[in-house]
Amino acid sequence: MAEQEHQTFDLIQEITLNDGTRYYELGNIMMNGRAEKAAIKGLIKQVRILQLNIPHSNPVQIYENYVNDTYEFPPFELTTWEVWAKPEGKIRDAFDEILKQNHIG
Repeated sequence: MAEQEHQTFDLIQEITLNDGTRYYELGNIMMNGRAEKAAIKGLIKQVRILQLNIPHSNPVQIYENYVNDTYEFPPFELTTWEVWAKPEGKIRDAFDEILKQNHIG
């Protein structure tokens, strides 16, 4: 992902997939816009922002670095929706701590 700018996460979203499955994801306004576009295009059912301006805590930095290092961010003209994995261990623990700190879940 060297050519893309590092994304900073400052919000928590709830994403509903077309099969009705819901999950939480960190993001920012750009990512929320991509999710809204994915919903309009029928790639996902809906997205809701649950928490804005989350603190940039150590767990947020751990998860943010993982996502920036592991995934390509969706282009403006997206054709698929990718659910980011949250592997057991340091990454899952950080993500769960973020939800706990923000009273979500």
